[in-house]
Amino acid sequence: MKKYVFLLPLLFVLTASGASALSDVYKENIYQVGKLKPVDSVLKVKVGQKAPVFTLPAVSGKKVSLADYRGKKNVVLSFVPAAWTPVCSDQWPGYNIVQDLFGEHDAVLLGISVDNIPTLHSWTRQMGDLWFDVLSDFWPHGAVASRYGILRSDGTAERAIIVIDKKGILRYIDVHDVNERPPLESIVRELEKLPK
Repeated sequence: MKKYVFLLPLLFVLTASGASALSDVYKENIYQVGKLKPVDSVLKVKVGQKAPVFTLPAVSGKKVSLADYRGKKNVVLSFVPAAWTPVCSDQWPGYNIVQDLFGEHDAVLLGISVDNIPTLHSWTRQMGDLWFDVLSDFWPHGAVASRYGILRSDGTAERAIIVIDKKGILRYIDVHDVNERPPLESIVRELEKLPK
């Protein structure tokens, strides 16, 4: 973290306001959901447990399995509630500014939504180039989100950040207020804690 202290003010500015301009480019396509109940699920996992494994289809056309990273990479899961919504449309592009930090900490980022592949394809193309795999937890609907205990009563996922180490152990869980973007600096902090 010491190495990136100078980045924290920049991360704050970008996460607080800078990335929100991105959605202005296609704001007519963004569905305004209004204020939602901050958390609407009961977590089924806890730090220190083995992470539930899964295999999901990616927008790229491949299948991505959590087991593929066991013993090789740390994994950060970013669950978002729904495509084409304001906070989600700002959150994922914001991760482009910290791509190098993931690499330096031998970590990959996986974005997960309960939307189907065609919807995710169209939405992520509008966001621009994302460096990480975007996965669909559409069918069976929300099965992975449900296994983690972050499927909301309306069928969307919570906004959650989950860090899993190379051994497949859950190291950090943030089920965030669905109306707000999780701060990038918390992800940076958690990556710094992982063994290399």
